[in-house]
Amino acid sequence: MQPNLNDKPVLIPTILCGGSGTRLWPVSRQKHPKPFMQLPNGFSMLQNTFLRAAELSNCQHILTILNRDCYFKAKDEYTVLAKDTIKQTFIVEPFPKNTAAAIAIGALNIAADYGNEAIMLVLPADHLIEDGAAFSKVIDDAVQLAQQGQIITIGVKPTYPETGFGYIECGAPLTTQQGYKVACFTEKPDVTKAQQFIDLGNYLWNAGIFCFKVGVILDYFKKLTPQLLTHAQTCYAKSVGEAVSTPSPLELSPAFFEQFEDVSFDYAIMEKADKVAVVPATFNWHDLGSWLAVAKLTPADENGNRVRGETVLIDTKNSYIQSDSRLVAALGVEDLIVIDTADALMITHRDKVQDVKKFVQHLSKQQHSSVDLHQTVHRPWGSYTILEESNHFKIKRIVVNPKQSLSLQVHKHRSEHWVIVSGIAEVVNGDDTLVLKADESTFIPAGHQHRLTNHQDVALILIEVQTGGYLGEDDIVRLEDVYGRTLDAAAKANARVHNCNLLIKKD
Repeated sequence: MQPNLNDKPVLIPTILCGGSGTRLWPVSRQKHPKPFMQLPNGFSMLQNTFLRAAELSNCQHILTILNRDCYFKAKDEYTVLAKDTIKQTFIVEPFPKNTAAAIAIGALNIAADYGNEAIMLVLPADHLIEDGAAFSKVIDDAVQLAQQGQIITIGVKPTYPETGFGYIECGAPLTTQQGYKVACFTEKPDVTKAQQFIDLGNYLWNAGIFCFKVGVILDYFKKLTPQLLTHAQTCYAKSVGEAVSTPSPLELSPAFFEQFEDVSFDYAIMEKADKVAVVPATFNWHDLGSWLAVAKLTPADENGNRVRGETVLIDTKNSYIQSDSRLVAALGVEDLIVIDTADALMITHRDKVQDVKKFVQHLSKQQHSSVDLHQTVHRPWGSYTILEESNHFKIKRIVVNPKQSLSLQVHKHRSEHWVIVSGIAEVVNGDDTLVLKADESTFIPAGHQHRLTNHQDVALILIEVQTGGYLGEDDIVRLEDVYGRTLDAAAKANARVHNCNLLIKKD
């Protein structure tokens, strides 16, 4: 029976907040990836994606699928948006496994809550879409086609021969709604082929935005990748069975998640399914996958330079310069991309922006800390900034958010000296519990259990001086933790079979 297209289906936007964004290093890091990069409007890419989804017709629930390291940061970013009327749930992956696994488990989750007729809208978290009204109209068209059993992808009219995107060949136009049958997909062609596609006029960029009934997509998984679906069903059932009695997140079982093939949704389903249609985008779309794409968000001056931060430019042309805090001076150069952060400076020619990930590959082999984290690291309770470090000492500025608490923990190799800068701290130090105010301090010897808590309504700020023979962040044993990061929880959340050296496997 054909669905009544006047009925409003349940629509669940599903945000995929993954990928290391290695081409946007040094701002994008493995544990602080590109969806958390702030855009010129003051919001991150993830926040912009959430706000766009929240405005869609009949959206009452947004599902976000992301890595465990990003969960608390994402939750905090959603909180400041004050969208309490939108239900928010999270599925937490223990490590990356590409998009097919994420979408299969997301579809199972939505089907369990809303049934097979619910519409799943897959939204990457690293896109910039400037016209919210036009975006909503395109999604309305996609939803109507999805109600008819089609798998829908959104296509963008190409404006130049981009080699970093996939292309969609449009087939016959659909008679029931704006859109076309998909004739074929082509993944990242060379520049000659990309130009041919533009000249033909019937090719679109693949935006990676998908829309379908969850029942339809699960049937395709069963038909085209039955083993992947079996893994998804097992992993989902096991994870739900292990879940604690809190609304979110649903943490996927590492032992079962490891069994997934590392394959994209495009390859597993879209390139093989028969009822696939494309709806052309009528909105401005940017896939912020390189520094050239990010540069275009900033207006150019009379010399073609685009700048974010404080600069002095003399005889400089066609360059993009971004600096978090320091003055950048450039003289007699052109066609450069310069990205300056607190702990890394990256300089490349404009023509080499797609190769920035080679820096990350090189640094990864050296196990350099700049691959994973910034100097300022976000934690569930707040953040810390590394001010200075050497072989036997490290100095941090620690900010504990209001009403938050660090874990009760022990360090085997390092001692710590805490000096309160502002706020009031409750400190567990061995068998003692102390209340410390500004200018007061305490020393925590190696091996002492300790905890830091902020009961106040304002942030607590302190300076921590670490000393010892080993100062790695993994020298920590959590005895109690309100965020579920104790030794047992960590063991469940990190599969031993997974090698962290795979972090550059996918961008």
